Amino acid sequence: QVQLVESGGGSVQAGESLRLSCATSGFTLDDYAIAWFRQAPGKEREGVSSFRTKDGSIYHADSVKGRFTIFSLSGQNTVYLQMNNLKPEDTAVYYCAAARQPFKRGANWLDAAHYAHWGQGTQVTVSS
Repeated sequence: QVQLVESGGGSVQAGESLRLSCATSGFTLDDYAIAWFRQAPGKEREGVSSFRTKDGSIYHADSVKGRFTIFSLSGQNTVYLQMNNLKPEDTAVYYCAAARQPFKRGANWLDAAHYAHWGQGTQVTVSS
């Protein structure tokens, strides 16, 4: 059974950093893409970053390029989202999601419709 458990959320000041963790189980990480999405109150869910361990493919939303990094460590079944220089507009519930690979050619890796498995979410609050 595919399971995703997020942790690492919290409240920080603008300009500070947080590292979110997505602990995965029940599947082989190399067979899936793992993505982070976020949803702020009153807004649609937004794809933030996506990562495939098999070949290191990475995609970031324009809003987080240069500030967020997605990665995993060799031998671990955890995918991290390192968030630097956080801004108040980054405030949201952050979700980890998994999608079995491969995607069709040209697919948008940050489209939530591709992801069948989701974690419960972790709150990130950034104050100015």
